[in-house]
Amino acid sequence: MAYEFKLPELGEGLEEGEIASWLVKPGDEVKEDDSLVEIQNDKSVEELPSPVSGKVIDILVPEGENG
Repeated sequence: MAYEFKLPELGEGLEEGEIASWLVKPGDEVKEDDSLVEIQNDKSVEELPSPVSGKVIDILVPEGENG
């Protein structure tokens, strides 16, 4: 079953961040808690983990855009 990864709330009222870098690409196998993406906001750069194990099918938001 497909799982659509969406940006979680980044804390302290921050709801949006820029995709600094994808750490995976389509076709990659990931395990739960593997790092997927680096998100940059006004205060920091954070790596976000995968909430599930599976295979990356597609990346819909390119680097440099807000998620």
